[in-house]
Amino acid sequence: MDWHRYRFRSVWELPAPPAVVYAVLERPVDYPHWWPQVREVVPVDDRSGTVRLRSLLPYDLVVTVRERLRDPDALVLEVELDGDLVGWARWTLAAAAGGTRAGYEQEVVVRRPLMRRLALPGRPVFRANHALMMRGGRRGLAAYLSGGPPRA
Repeated sequence: MDWHRYRFRSVWELPAPPAVVYAVLERPVDYPHWWPQVREVVPVDDRSGTVRLRSLLPYDLVVTVRERLRDPDALVLEVELDGDLVGWARWTLAAAAGGTRAGYEQEVVVRRPLMRRLALPGRPVFRANHALMMRGGRRGLAAYLSGGPPRA
């Protein structure tokens, strides 16, 4: 097993139509407005940017995100990641009762030196940290779509 490789999957039930959710998700520069753990997004050009992430653990991850696929008809967004994490992430949206089911998939290899050194003992903590980040994102986006303030 490669202890530096992670595969994550999350499903968010959201209170808005898929086209509305897609329109929010395709604008990563706005993620810090609703996703508390996305601390900063700095555009590089119209297809890429640098993102600074921080969840519960006291360190930031910095990744360069580059658009790989943007398909509003299929409701799919996919990016490649480089930096502290190398790999890809994908949103796949579908209509669901009461709104949208947003599937998030991510496959990455950790390149941050401290995380690599702590790969074996830290793995459960890193996975829990990611789960907290995703929970914060789901809550924040649901509140944003409902017109309320984001919740952490």
